Amino acid sequence: MMTHCLGALMAFGMPPANGGVRDPKAELLNTLVPFGIMAVLFYFALIRPQRLRAKELEQRVSSLKPGDKVLTNGGILGTIVTIREKTISIRSEDTKFEVLKSAVSEVTERKSETADTKS
Repeated sequence: MMTHCLGALMAFGMPPANGGVRDPKAELLNTLVPFGIMAVLFYFALIRPQRLRAKELEQRVSSLKPGDKVLTNGGILGTIVTIREKTISIRSEDTKFEVLKSAVSEVTERKSETADTKS
C-alpha cells in the first residue's frame, strides 16, 4: 500500500514526457474542473433544497386565514384570530399569542368555507 502511494507522489514530481514543456490550458482545466464539480454538488445538496423550503414557507404563510388551526415551531397549537403584515395572533385555550408568520410550521386544520356561508 505504501509503495503505491509513494509511486503516485513521485509521478507528480516527474517532468512531462514531451521534453519538459507543460500545457498551461490542460493544467488550468485540471485545476478548474474539480472546483466546478464541487460547485454543482453544493448547489444540489445545499442551496436548492433551502430555496425550495423558503418557497414552501412563503406559500404556507400567504395562505393563512383567520380560523385556521396551526402548529408553531415552538410547539404551540392554536387558532388564528388576526393576521397582520408580519405577525399573527393565535388563541390557544385561554391565552392569546402574537407570533411571527414564519413561526408557523404547519396548518393542522383549515377553516371550512361551508361554515362561513351557514353563519
